[in-house]
Amino acid sequence: MTVAQALREAANRLAEVSDTARLDAELLMAHVLGVTRSDLFLRHMHAEEPDAFTALIERRARHEPVAYIIGEQEFYGRPFAVTPGVLIPRADSETTVQAALDCARPDARVLDCGTGSGALLLTFLAERPGARGVGIDASEAARQCAQTNAEALGLADRARIIAADWTEPGWADELGRFDLVISNPPYVEADAALDRQVRDWEPAEALFAGAEGLDDYRLLIPQLRDLLCTGGVAVLEIGWQQAEAVSALAEAQGFATELRRDLAERPRVLVLTH
Repeated sequence: MTVAQALREAANRLAEVSDTARLDAELLMAHVLGVTRSDLFLRHMHAEEPDAFTALIERRARHEPVAYIIGEQEFYGRPFAVTPGVLIPRADSETTVQAALDCARPDARVLDCGTGSGALLLTFLAERPGARGVGIDASEAARQCAQTNAEALGLADRARIIAADWTEPGWADELGRFDLVISNPPYVEADAALDRQVRDWEPAEALFAGAEGLDDYRLLIPQLRDLLCTGGVAVLEIGWQQAEAVSALAEAQGFATELRRDLAERPRVLVLTH
Protein backbone atom coordinates (compact mmCIF):
# COMPACT_ATOMS: atom_id res chain seq x y z
CA MET A 1 0.00 0.00 0.00
CA THR A 2 1.29 3.47 -0.84
CA VAL A 3 1.48 6.36 1.59
CA ALA A 4 -1.43 8.05 -0.21
CA GLN A 5 -3.62 4.96 0.14
CA ALA A 6 -2.62 4.49 3.78
CA LEU A 7 -3.55 8.09 4.56
CA ARG A 8 -7.01 7.63 3.06
CA GLU A 9 -7.62 4.47 5.08
CA ALA A 10 -6.27 6.06 8.25
CA ALA A 11 -8.48 9.13 7.87
CA ASN A 12 -11.51 6.87 7.54
CA ARG A 13 -10.40 4.91 10.61
CA LEU A 14 -10.04 8.07 12.71
CA ALA A 15 -13.21 9.83 11.53
CA GLU A 16 -15.19 8.51 14.50
CA VAL A 17 -12.75 9.82 17.10
CA SER A 18 -11.42 13.05 15.60
CA ASP A 19 -12.78 16.11 13.84
CA THR A 20 -9.37 16.47 12.18
CA ALA A 21 -8.92 12.87 11.07
CA ARG A 22 -7.06 13.59 7.83
CA LEU A 23 -4.73 16.10 9.50
CA ASP A 24 -4.04 13.65 12.32
CA ALA A 25 -3.14 10.94 9.82
CA GLU A 26 -0.83 13.28 7.91
CA LEU A 27 0.97 14.40 11.07
CA LEU A 28 1.48 10.82 12.19
CA MET A 29 2.70 9.72 8.76
CA ALA A 30 5.14 12.64 8.57
CA HIS A 31 6.39 11.73 12.04
CA VAL A 32 7.00 8.10 11.09
CA LEU A 33 8.85 9.13 7.94
CA GLY A 34 10.81 11.84 9.73
CA VAL A 35 9.73 14.55 7.30
CA THR A 36 7.59 17.68 7.34
CA ARG A 37 4.00 17.63 6.09
CA SER A 38 5.14 19.65 3.07
CA ASP A 39 7.79 17.07 2.22
CA LEU A 40 5.24 14.32 2.73
CA PHE A 41 3.08 15.73 -0.07
CA LEU A 42 5.95 16.68 -2.35
CA ARG A 43 8.09 13.55 -2.20
CA HIS A 44 6.52 10.62 -0.39
CA MET A 45 2.91 10.06 -1.45
CA HIS A 46 3.81 7.19 -3.79
CA ALA A 47 6.25 5.52 -1.41
CA GLU A 48 5.40 2.34 0.47
CA GLU A 49 3.54 2.75 3.75
CA PRO A 50 6.02 2.51 6.67
CA ASP A 51 5.48 -0.42 9.05
CA ALA A 52 5.13 1.74 12.18
CA PHE A 53 2.25 3.83 10.85
CA THR A 54 -0.57 1.43 11.72
CA ALA A 55 0.45 1.27 15.37
CA LEU A 56 0.32 5.05 15.67
CA ILE A 57 -3.11 5.17 14.05
CA GLU A 58 -4.36 2.62 16.57
CA ARG A 59 -3.05 4.79 19.41
CA ARG A 60 -4.90 7.77 18.00
CA ALA A 61 -8.03 5.64 17.58
CA ARG A 62 -7.90 5.12 21.37
CA HIS A 63 -8.19 8.92 21.71
CA GLU A 64 -4.54 9.51 22.57
CA PRO A 65 -3.69 13.07 21.45
CA VAL A 66 -1.47 13.40 18.40
CA ALA A 67 0.85 15.70 20.35
CA TYR A 68 1.58 12.96 22.89
CA ILE A 69 2.13 10.37 20.16
CA ILE A 70 4.66 12.47 18.26
CA GLY A 71 5.95 14.31 21.33
CA GLU A 72 5.47 17.77 19.88
CA GLN A 73 2.94 20.55 19.34
CA GLU A 74 3.41 23.66 17.22
CA PHE A 75 2.66 26.93 18.98
CA TYR A 76 3.10 30.43 17.57
CA GLY A 77 5.13 28.96 14.72
CA ARG A 78 7.57 27.05 16.93
CA PRO A 79 7.74 23.37 17.91
CA PHE A 80 7.24 22.63 21.61
CA ALA A 81 8.00 19.27 23.15
CA VAL A 82 5.08 17.85 25.12
CA THR A 83 4.97 14.74 27.24
CA PRO A 84 2.15 12.89 29.01
CA GLY A 85 1.29 14.77 32.19
CA VAL A 86 1.83 18.16 30.54
CA LEU A 87 -1.01 20.24 29.11
CA ILE A 88 -0.87 20.47 25.32
CA PRO A 89 -0.60 24.10 24.09
CA ARG A 90 -3.72 25.28 22.26
CA ALA A 91 -4.02 27.69 19.38
CA ASP A 92 -6.42 29.76 21.52
CA SER A 93 -3.53 30.51 23.87
CA GLU A 94 -1.73 32.36 21.09
CA THR A 95 -4.23 35.14 21.87
CA THR A 96 -2.77 35.23 25.38
CA VAL A 97 0.75 35.64 24.05
CA GLN A 98 -0.33 38.33 21.61
CA ALA A 99 -2.02 40.30 24.38
CA ALA A 100 1.17 40.11 26.44
CA LEU A 101 3.27 41.25 23.50
CA ASP A 102 0.90 44.16 22.92
CA CYS A 103 0.79 45.31 26.54
CA ALA A 104 4.14 44.60 28.18
CA ARG A 105 7.40 46.49 27.78
CA PRO A 106 9.90 44.80 25.43
CA ASP A 107 12.48 44.33 28.20
CA ALA A 108 9.92 43.02 30.67
CA ARG A 109 10.71 40.78 33.60
CA VAL A 110 8.04 38.09 33.23
CA LEU A 111 6.41 35.57 35.57
CA ASP A 112 4.46 32.69 34.03
CA CYS A 113 2.22 31.05 36.63
CA GLY A 114 1.60 27.42 35.74
CA THR A 115 4.10 27.34 32.90
CA GLY A 116 3.39 23.78 31.73
CA SER A 117 5.37 23.22 28.53
CA GLY A 118 6.64 26.79 28.78
CA ALA A 119 4.75 27.83 25.65
CA LEU A 120 3.56 31.21 26.94
CA LEU A 121 6.76 32.31 28.65
CA LEU A 122 9.16 31.02 26.02
CA THR A 123 7.17 32.44 23.12
CA PHE A 124 7.15 35.86 24.77
CA LEU A 125 10.91 35.68 25.35
CA ALA A 126 11.55 34.49 21.79
CA GLU A 127 9.57 37.45 20.44
CA ARG A 128 11.18 39.93 22.86
CA PRO A 129 14.96 39.39 22.97
CA GLY A 130 15.38 41.94 25.75
CA ALA A 131 13.00 40.17 28.15
CA ARG A 132 13.77 37.67 30.89
CA GLY A 133 11.42 35.47 32.85
CA VAL A 134 10.55 32.88 35.45
CA GLY A 135 8.17 29.99 34.87
CA ILE A 136 6.68 28.26 37.88
CA ASP A 137 4.88 24.95 38.07
CA ALA A 138 4.07 22.47 40.81
CA SER A 139 4.43 19.55 38.38
CA GLU A 140 7.87 18.02 37.93
CA ALA A 141 6.86 16.66 34.52
CA ALA A 142 5.87 20.15 33.41
CA ARG A 143 9.07 21.72 34.71
CA GLN A 144 11.20 19.15 32.91
CA CYS A 145 9.25 19.73 29.70
CA ALA A 146 9.57 23.52 29.97
CA GLN A 147 13.30 23.26 30.62
CA THR A 148 13.71 21.02 27.58
CA ASN A 149 11.89 23.58 25.47
CA ALA A 150 13.90 26.48 26.87
CA GLU A 151 17.11 24.72 25.89
CA ALA A 152 15.82 23.67 22.46
CA LEU A 153 14.78 27.24 21.67
CA GLY A 154 18.04 28.74 22.90
CA LEU A 155 16.31 30.57 25.75
CA ALA A 156 17.71 28.79 28.81
CA ASP A 157 19.88 31.80 29.67
CA ARG A 158 16.80 34.05 29.91
CA ALA A 159 14.22 31.64 31.33
CA ARG A 160 14.35 30.15 34.83
CA ILE A 161 11.99 27.24 35.47
CA ILE A 162 11.32 26.59 39.16
CA ALA A 163 9.06 24.57 41.45
CA ALA A 164 6.37 26.73 43.05
CA ASP A 165 2.66 26.53 43.81
CA TRP A 166 0.59 29.71 44.11
CA THR A 167 -1.79 27.93 46.50
CA GLU A 168 1.00 27.67 49.09
CA PRO A 169 1.84 30.54 51.49
CA GLY A 170 5.13 32.28 50.78
CA TRP A 171 5.66 30.72 47.37
CA ALA A 172 6.76 34.03 45.80
CA ASP A 173 8.73 35.51 48.71
CA GLU A 174 12.09 35.22 46.93
CA LEU A 175 10.96 36.08 43.41
CA GLY A 176 10.69 39.87 43.55
CA ARG A 177 8.36 41.86 41.32
CA PHE A 178 7.56 41.60 37.63
CA ASP A 179 6.56 43.84 34.74
CA LEU A 180 4.32 41.10 33.38
CA VAL A 181 2.49 38.21 35.01
CA ILE A 182 1.03 35.81 32.47
CA SER A 183 -1.03 32.73 33.23
CA ASN A 184 -3.23 30.09 31.69
CA PRO A 185 -4.48 28.61 34.96
CA PRO A 186 -6.87 25.68 35.35
CA TYR A 187 -10.34 27.01 34.54
CA VAL A 188 -12.55 24.07 33.56
CA GLU A 189 -15.63 23.33 35.68
CA ALA A 190 -15.37 20.09 37.64
CA ASP A 191 -18.37 18.51 35.88
CA ALA A 192 -17.64 19.84 32.38
CA ALA A 193 -18.13 17.45 29.47
CA LEU A 194 -14.78 17.17 27.69
CA ASP A 195 -13.60 15.29 24.64
CA ARG A 196 -12.09 11.94 25.57
CA GLN A 197 -8.70 12.95 24.22
CA VAL A 198 -8.67 15.69 26.86
CA ARG A 199 -10.51 13.98 29.71
CA ASP A 200 -8.71 10.65 29.49
CA TRP A 201 -5.21 11.86 28.65
CA GLU A 202 -4.36 15.39 29.77
CA PRO A 203 -3.52 16.22 33.41
CA ALA A 204 -6.60 16.97 35.51
CA GLU A 205 -4.62 19.32 37.75
CA ALA A 206 -3.95 21.58 34.76
CA LEU A 207 -7.61 21.59 33.68
CA PHE A 208 -10.08 21.62 36.55
CA ALA A 209 -10.67 24.44 39.03
CA GLY A 210 -13.70 23.66 41.15
CA ALA A 211 -17.42 23.72 40.47
CA GLU A 212 -17.34 27.03 38.56
CA GLY A 213 -13.82 26.78 37.17
CA LEU A 214 -12.85 29.86 39.18
CA ASP A 215 -10.89 28.46 42.13
CA ASP A 216 -7.45 29.34 40.78
CA TYR A 217 -8.48 32.86 39.78
CA ARG A 218 -9.77 33.40 43.31
CA LEU A 219 -6.37 32.39 44.66
CA LEU A 220 -4.12 34.07 42.12
CA ILE A 221 -5.75 37.44 41.45
CA PRO A 222 -5.49 38.74 45.05
CA GLN A 223 -1.73 38.05 44.91
CA LEU A 224 -1.08 40.02 41.71
CA ARG A 225 -0.51 43.40 43.38
CA ASP A 226 2.40 41.96 45.34
CA LEU A 227 3.83 40.36 42.20
CA LEU A 228 3.63 43.34 39.83
CA CYS A 229 5.91 46.34 39.57
CA THR A 230 4.39 49.81 39.38
CA GLY A 231 2.85 49.99 35.93
CA GLY A 232 2.96 46.23 35.54
CA VAL A 233 0.32 44.22 33.73
CA ALA A 234 -1.24 40.78 34.20
CA VAL A 235 -2.54 38.75 31.28
CA LEU A 236 -4.88 35.90 32.20
CA GLU A 237 -6.40 33.34 29.88
CA ILE A 238 -10.03 32.55 30.66
CA GLY A 239 -12.76 30.19 29.60
CA TRP A 240 -15.01 31.77 26.99
CA GLN A 241 -17.95 32.01 29.41
CA GLN A 242 -15.93 33.38 32.34
CA ALA A 243 -15.20 36.97 31.32
CA GLU A 244 -17.79 38.55 33.60
CA ALA A 245 -16.94 36.45 36.64
CA VAL A 246 -13.16 36.84 36.37
CA SER A 247 -13.48 40.55 35.60
CA ALA A 248 -15.50 40.95 38.80
CA LEU A 249 -12.78 39.18 40.81
CA ALA A 250 -10.12 41.45 39.31
CA GLU A 251 -12.09 44.66 39.74
CA ALA A 252 -12.74 43.78 43.39
CA GLN A 253 -8.95 43.87 43.82
CA GLY A 254 -8.69 47.30 42.20
CA PHE A 255 -7.69 46.24 38.68
CA ALA A 256 -8.99 47.67 35.44
CA THR A 257 -9.76 44.93 32.92
CA GLU A 258 -9.63 44.73 29.14
CA LEU A 259 -11.10 41.77 27.26
CA ARG A 260 -9.38 40.18 24.27
CA ARG A 261 -11.09 37.70 21.95
CA ASP A 262 -9.62 34.68 20.20
CA LEU A 263 -9.72 33.94 16.46
CA ALA A 264 -13.24 32.55 16.83
CA GLU A 265 -14.31 35.86 18.43
CA ARG A 266 -14.87 34.21 21.80
CA PRO A 267 -13.77 35.92 25.03
CA ARG A 268 -10.34 34.45 25.80
CA VAL A 269 -8.02 36.84 27.67
CA LEU A 270 -8.26 39.50 30.34
CA VAL A 271 -5.57 42.17 30.60
CA LEU A 272 -5.35 43.56 34.15
CA THR A 273 -3.80 46.92 34.98
CA HIS A 274 -3.70 48.98 38.17
